[in-house]
Amino acid sequence: MKVRGLQHVSSPFPIGGQAALRAFYGESLGLRELSTPSALSHLELVWFAAGDGLELHFFRGETDPAAARHFCLDVEDLHEIRQRLHDAGHKPYDDTPIPNRPRFFCRDPAGNLVEFTRIEGPYPAQPL
Repeated sequence: MKVRGLQHVSSPFPIGGQAALRAFYGESLGLRELSTPSALSHLELVWFAAGDGLELHFFRGETDPAAARHFCLDVEDLHEIRQRLHDAGHKPYDDTPIPNRPRFFCRDPAGNLVEFTRIEGPYPAQPL
């Protein structure tokens, strides 16, 4: 068996949180919202395209705003995205720097942690 790639990441949002997700991912980040399958319409899902074949899926569920688990988006202009998030009232913040991966973090309106990076080269890795 061969894994061909990551297709989507699913994260929860609280009841009534769809508009806030659309503002964060659609308006602030500029991601295109996707139609969801009609067979799942009763779930009130919100989906976005997030790059070549990658999707972000959001479902009603219990959130954990203190959790460290996250997904990471590779973006062209970190400064622009950070400023857009700040201007929209969000609180981007820095963490431990990684060479060739400038980055920052921000919680979405549901409390999900999102890392934003710009890949500038390979990780300088330690030997295994």
